Amino acid sequence: MSAPLPPTLSPAPTEGTALSATQAAVALFPQRPEDRLRLALRRLDEAVAEQSDATAGLKAAIGDLSRTMARLGTSVTGYRSALDTTAAEIERALAASRTLQATAGRMAV
Repeated sequence: MSAPLPPTLSPAPTEGTALSATQAAVALFPQRPEDRLRLALRRLDEAVAEQSDATAGLKAAIGDLSRTMARLGTSVTGYRSALDTTAAEIERALAASRTLQATAGRMAV
């Protein structure tokens, strides 16, 4: 990484005058083009590092989402299988009740 930049200050206030907050902020901004370029590049490096961290976080979140969706798919498959089994059992029970009803109807006559 590059060495810290020495601030190039605006002219110092004369005796009896004080720098306003805006003037103080402007006073710390590098005056030479090379210093401004170094400052801009340093800030760009920081922004790229933050973006890299955010991208890594996004990739981790997508991985978590993928694993969660896989578990959900497995769960839905199991639920569907249980529903199919239940439906088959209901059909058998319905058929048995119809047979029983027909038998009861013949016995009542």
